[in-house]
This record gives sequence, structure tokens and C-alpha cells, in this order.
Amino acid sequence: MQTTPKGLRLHIGLYGRRNVGKSSILNAVTGQSVAIVSDVAGTTTDPVEKAMELLPIGPVLFIDTAGIDDVGELGQQRIDKTIKAIRRTEVAILVVESGCWGDFEESLLEKFDAASVPVVVVFNKIDITPADIDIKKTLKQAKRQVVEMVASERKGVSEFKQALLAEMPAEFITPPPIVGDLINPGSMVVLVVPIDLEAPKGRLILPQVQTIRDILDNDAYCCVVKERELRDLLKNLKKPPALVVTDSQAFLKVGGDTPADIKMTSFSILFARLKGDLPSFVEGVATIDKLIPGDRILVAEACTHHEVCEDIGRVKIPRWLTQYVGGELQFDTVSGQDFPDDLSPYKLVIHCGSCTFNRRSLLARIVQCKQADVPITNYGIAIAFSLGMLPRALQPFPDALLRLNNG
Repeated sequence: MQTTPKGLRLHIGLYGRRNVGKSSILNAVTGQSVAIVSDVAGTTTDPVEKAMELLPIGPVLFIDTAGIDDVGELGQQRIDKTIKAIRRTEVAILVVESGCWGDFEESLLEKFDAASVPVVVVFNKIDITPADIDIKKTLKQAKRQVVEMVASERKGVSEFKQALLAEMPAEFITPPPIVGDLINPGSMVVLVVPIDLEAPKGRLILPQVQTIRDILDNDAYCCVVKERELRDLLKNLKKPPALVVTDSQAFLKVGGDTPADIKMTSFSILFARLKGDLPSFVEGVATIDKLIPGDRILVAEACTHHEVCEDIGRVKIPRWLTQYVGGELQFDTVSGQDFPDDLSPYKLVIHCGSCTFNRRSLLARIVQCKQADVPITNYGIAIAFSLGMLPRALQPFPDALLRLNNG
């Protein structure tokens, strides 16, 4: 992979009324004609994404949204998509045409604050109408970042970047480790990578690549092996590895071949911790013991892909859970940004590892599930539970293991 994955980019959302210059700001900051600019209100419909390197910040993903004041039935659908984009926004840009502050802007600020999203307020088109002095004063008193721009002329871009820097989340500046806190410098980590129909030709999948990089960043080293060669590898090592990480589908084989005194987990469980909330997922998986035939399960995938004959989320997990419950369950699958507002029909949500999502996106879904009183877990935890391997897979995580034992 030659570019930073979307899930590791700072997600910056552009919000505001129609025709305030959101797309113009995106074009000015990127120095490209990324978004269509028009005097006709409502030019932007669905959220438009632009991944780029924004110096001095680094890799970012801009999300240009439709106007919050859109009209009509179609306009309401656009507004709904704009509001949903807040769930994955890490820094919000509230664009205001000077002299037009009102209920729409106040409502957006309330939504950002409710979601704990930092905000930069941009007064655009100040060459036509100066920004309201009293509004600026009130915003600054509330510790808001305020920037004045003429986006069509690229005026204020430097100030815009400085305001972004001031509001960057700490975890973007110092990202949490994947395995770095579980090992010491000089440790060996064994990564078990099955090569099957779901494995991309000629390369490893994103969680595997990111885990290798994290091991190297923490001055340790790793060995990558298929599940059939794991037993021989462990026999030939002079010193046992500090950790074995497996693809969830190989839990039983890897668990049988890995001595009990060597800690073992899965890529999916590592990413449950990195991208979401591992204890919440562990709590949610206990619901599997309460399922009965006929219950409805939602399987949520972060990325979109063509289904293969042994697809993990659409074939294997439904098969394993059906066998575990002892009767047919109903499974619905959603992909990408599609996630239902109404979760009441479901007894359980099972989410993928979210390697293509940023952390805020998954945390927002966890909160939504808790508000709906619907348990949520993830692929690796559900698989380990159904195979009787979860206590073993949680050995590196004492807090989560305690939550399982107390559940």
C-alpha cells in the first residue's frame, strides 16, 4: 500500500447552509478543484470525500456535506446524511456566510458539542460582508476557533490550517498502539495469516500490514506464517514468542498448536480494542448464549466487497452461530456507511474489525447500540466465543478477561 488508509486519516467535516462556500473552502485548502462550485444552492448532494496530505497536519480526509438548510423531501434526505456524517467527524468546520448567523448554526454547534466534536468556525466571503463582531466575541469567549476567509481567493488558508492544528485530537497526534503495549523491545511476535479465497492476491490485508508496522515501530520483530506451518515454527524457535496473533478463522488450529503458556489473540480482537471498546464488545458477546432460533442479527461491515463463497461475515459467522444456537437465525448485512437508525428489530449487532473506519465512527455505533439497548460485539470476539476460545484469546487483556468472567 502506497497511501495512508482512510481509517488512519484525520476526518474533517465541512458543515453549514447551502451556498456558504463549503466546497470553495475545500478547493482552496487542497489547492485543487475537488468539489463542484456553483452559485446554485444545493450543488453538493451526498457527502463528498477527499483524501490528501495537508501539511503540516499530515494525512486527512475532508468530508464536504450538503447544506443543513436544504428543502423538500430530497433535501431532508440530504440533511439526514449530513447529520450522520457527524458520527465519523473528528474535527468539524462550521462554514458561515458573514452576516448570516442564526438557528441553523446554533443547532449544528449543539450537535457537535453533544458528539464531543471540536469545531472551527469559518466566516467566509468577508470581502462581501464583514463577520459580526458580537458573534465572533461570543464564539471566542466559548473557546471556539474562529477564522475569516475569502475562499474563492484562497485568503485565510494559513489561518485555517493553524485552527485545525489547534483542534486536532490527541490520539491523532499520538496514535494508540496495536500490540506495542503488549510486548517489549526485542520481543518476537508470530502472526498467523491464512491464505484462502478472501486473502487478496499478492498482498496482505490491512490489519495484518498495520500490525507488522506497529511491531516494527516498537522495536520488536515478527514472523509471518500460515496456520499449517505454525507448529513447526514454534518448535524451531529457541525462545518462545511474546505473543501469537491469528486470523479469527484459524482460532481452533492455532489454539491447539500454541502452548498454553504463550499468549494468543486475534487481529480482530486487537482492532476491537484499537478502533472501538473491547470491554463493551466482550459484554455484548454474552448475548449469544441467550439467542434462540428466529432471532434477528445485524452484521455490519465497514468496507464494501464482493461476497465470496466462504465470506466471513455473510457465510461463516452465520453458520457458526446457527450451529451454536441449534436453529436458524435471521441475518441482515450492511456495508460501509449504511447503518440503520432503528436497531429495535435486532437481538445483537456483530461488527467487523473496522480497519477502514476511524475510531470515532465505530464508537458512535457503539453509543447508538447502547442507547437502543441492543448489545454489540465484533467478528473476532463472536467467533472466539462460539468456538470456546474467548478466554484464551483475551489473555493479553486482563480487564476484558475480568469482564468476561464476571459477566
